[in-house]
Amino acid sequence: MPRKIVDESEITVSEVKGALEKSKKSLDEFQQRTYDYVKKFSKLGEDKAKELVKALIEQFDVEKTGAVQIVNCMPESIEELRGFFVGSKKKIIVTSKLEAVLKLLDSYR
Repeated sequence: MPRKIVDESEITVSEVKGALEKSKKSLDEFQQRTYDYVKKFSKLGEDKAKELVKALIEQFDVEKTGAVQIVNCMPESIEELRGFFVGSKKKIIVTSKLEAVLKLLDSYR
C-alpha cells in the first residue's frame, strides 16, 4: 500500500536515527539500510542536534536548511564551515562570526 506524506521538514541525521529507532522492529529493507547509515554517521544525540539547530538559527541567523547541514557535518575549521555559507544571501561572512559558530559547535562535540 502506498504511503502518504503528511509532513515535510528538514531534519538532522540524528533525528532520522531517533525516528527509525522508535519503529526498529518493523523496518523494511530500505529503512534498515537508512538506519544503518544514520547510526554510523550521526554526530550527536537527537535532542542535542535539535537544540544545536535551534541555536544556530537564533544566535547566528542561519537558515534552517543550512543549520541542519552544519549539524549533520559538524565542521571543525573555518574553511570547512565557510563552505556552508557559499551562496547565502549574505555575501561576506565575517571570520569572527565563523569563529563563534565553531565555538558553539565545539561545545556540543
